[in-house]
Amino acid sequence: MNKAVEPHAIKVAGDGKDASRKLARHAATLRFEAIPGELLELTKQCVLDTLGVSIGASGVNDEARLVHDYVRDLGGKPESTIWGFGGKAPASWAAMVNGSLGHMLDYDDVSDGGHVSISTIPPGFAIAEKISGERKINGKDFLTAVVAGTDIHTRLSVAIDIPDWTMAEGWFATQLFGFISGSATAGRLLNLDEEKMENALGIGYNQMSGSRQMAVGAATHMRAMQAGFSGQAATAGAEMARRGIIGDKEFLEGRYGLFKNYVRTGTPDWDAVVGDLGTRFPLLDTHGFKVWPACAYTRPTNAATLILRNTHKLKPEDVESITIVGGTGGTQLLCEPLDKKRRPQVSIDGKYSIPFTTGVMMARGNVTLRDYTDEGLRDPAALAMADKVSYRPVPGAILERGGSSGSIGNVSVEIKTRDGRLLTSQPTSVPGGPGQRVGWDVITTKFRDCVSFAAKPIPTKNIDRAIELVRDLENQPDVTEIVRLLS
Repeated sequence: MNKAVEPHAIKVAGDGKDASRKLARHAATLRFEAIPGELLELTKQCVLDTLGVSIGASGVNDEARLVHDYVRDLGGKPESTIWGFGGKAPASWAAMVNGSLGHMLDYDDVSDGGHVSISTIPPGFAIAEKISGERKINGKDFLTAVVAGTDIHTRLSVAIDIPDWTMAEGWFATQLFGFISGSATAGRLLNLDEEKMENALGIGYNQMSGSRQMAVGAATHMRAMQAGFSGQAATAGAEMARRGIIGDKEFLEGRYGLFKNYVRTGTPDWDAVVGDLGTRFPLLDTHGFKVWPACAYTRPTNAATLILRNTHKLKPEDVESITIVGGTGGTQLLCEPLDKKRRPQVSIDGKYSIPFTTGVMMARGNVTLRDYTDEGLRDPAALAMADKVSYRPVPGAILERGGSSGSIGNVSVEIKTRDGRLLTSQPTSVPGGPGQRVGWDVITTKFRDCVSFAAKPIPTKNIDRAIELVRDLENQPDVTEIVRLLS
């Protein structure tokens, strides 16, 4: 049994001294009782949402089958379930497939630091299943492990002081930080003590990657698979640390640590990283669920378009042009090159296109999974409206500190009507975001819709029971029962 370490809150650490060790201690010692009720409920929703969007991808995305078949053909010890398809693989490879599935629909939740749930929940379930023969993981322990991981993930992101940093420095925060957050979740479920947890996080750091080049121009399958790579590495790294492998030390504050080596800032907010650990949870201020299945950068433009459509009772034939104005580097990336963004050829390109997605919203009044099927990408009404969408940058605009894809940014939508009106909307919040939170009704409806696309059909009674178990997750003796129901 690993030696227990008493948790303690860290108030201020202005120079980053021992920051890596403090995060390791936090991950190893966070108590379930310290988790605020609001965060507990949010985390349970994250679990259901992540399972839903991942399982849904198994029957929708061609690359899902390719990744599944590759791992299946590798063989190996059947330890953890591959979601949507059924069957088992070694834990780290199951985490690879399930983490990749999590972002294929681009319907997964978002926060500061990108997609925190797909970075932590797939490794968590993979470990829970693998060790179920020696120890059952109950709901309280699972939730605590996920909270530890998502908290660390979010803290690393909010600490960065570079404006629009994921664009400026060229990283996807989901994958970059997922090596650390996934390691924290997996390590916690393995009962790693403070020292071994530090090793697990350091091993995760040593495998870090996630260049934004994967999404420049025509999107690649790598964009969907980013949490697969980090989840696989996190699962394997935590298991290595459990066996005694020593990882990088001072991976945050060191000479070649995260902030100096990858983000290239010498002035991260160290209080944001390690201040009030165990009492302050920044995820509550930044988290959002997607109500539309597309890149998070499309949310504010979707919201603005919908506001104008409803407020002014606009019909598609009323629109002469739509202009996207300003926003973040992400806004511009999803608008250019304009000709390709207006005519996406595959689903992932459509989801990563503001002109196409805005065209769908204006034409339909909603955006759904079916809009990114082969039929949806060829829909004449959506394409005709996409041809009316253009982008106008705002030179010299002040960008927000940080670089979350969940940020609203200073983006606005202008619609010029055929009768000469110029209508403008600049949203301050989006549906599903911190300012417009959604409840269990929306989460469960979305879950049912997503799992209806599963590669291997799931009985309705199993879906109903899985929802019941997740909603009462803190009282479940064995979280792997949820996976069994959905397999």
